[in-house]
Amino acid sequence: MSEFVQSLIRGLGSGSIYALLALGFVIIYKSTRVISFAQPAFMLAGAVLVSYLAAEVGFFVAVPIAAVLIAVLALGVERTVLRPMIGKPVFVVAIITIGVDVVVRVVTNAFIGLDVRQVGDPWGLSTVTLLGVEVQQRYLVMFGTTVAVVAVLFAFFRFSRVGLAMRAVAYDQEVALAQGISVGSVFALSWAIAGGLAALAGVFVATGAGVDQQLWVIALKALPAIILGGLDSLGGAVVGGLAVGVVESLVGTYQGDVAPWLGPNFALVAPYVLMLVVLLVRPYGLFGSKEVERL
Repeated sequence: MSEFVQSLIRGLGSGSIYALLALGFVIIYKSTRVISFAQPAFMLAGAVLVSYLAAEVGFFVAVPIAAVLIAVLALGVERTVLRPMIGKPVFVVAIITIGVDVVVRVVTNAFIGLDVRQVGDPWGLSTVTLLGVEVQQRYLVMFGTTVAVVAVLFAFFRFSRVGLAMRAVAYDQEVALAQGISVGSVFALSWAIAGGLAALAGVFVATGAGVDQQLWVIALKALPAIILGGLDSLGGAVVGGLAVGVVESLVGTYQGDVAPWLGPNFALVAPYVLMLVVLLVRPYGLFGSKEVERL
């Protein structure tokens, strides 16, 4: 039982990272109908910024500063690189975001070097006793912080005027424009929010392990999360991210005993297997909207 609880909490912690990244993907997609492949680079840049800032101002001050700076970077990318591409085919814009990702990562890697940089988090690999078992503090912090961030985001989208404007643009850009909503500003804000979420996710990845040039690979696991939950569903992004983290952790814990013939690294592909199984039953994801096009 203790092993199951440890694995579950570890999965919820890792799933929190995937959920934050998936939220960024979905927010941009709902507003612009473009999948941004620049999220891994923003995640890496955010972690690197904290590794430098924490030494000067402390970890808890460095994290929000880095999130804001990466949000500004993402907004700048949208304004300068992607805004001129409005009206172009979606796949062209998606490819451009891949180019943005590569450029940002190359520049960021120059500040990492060959060594692993630490973000200065106060808990590291320390453990606490929960439900009678030892669990790492960082997983509890990841999950708790993600719950708080998600609650704030959902309240923002539901009750604020700007959030309602973003929902209107996500529903129908032309109608929102006719009602006087600045669609371009919504696009920019979507990128800024996604950038801030990616930075926070990057910090979580680096806690206890540090920052290296391969940290961005973790962001690829957010793709099964958004497909699993539904590409246009914020709630689905959260559920999908947590589900991917829990499945990955449980498979890593028990697969060696239950199905050793699958190989020692099957946990790495388990999220993609889960995604395929769900898509066979629900092609639009668990919470995605079914689109009907008139021919």
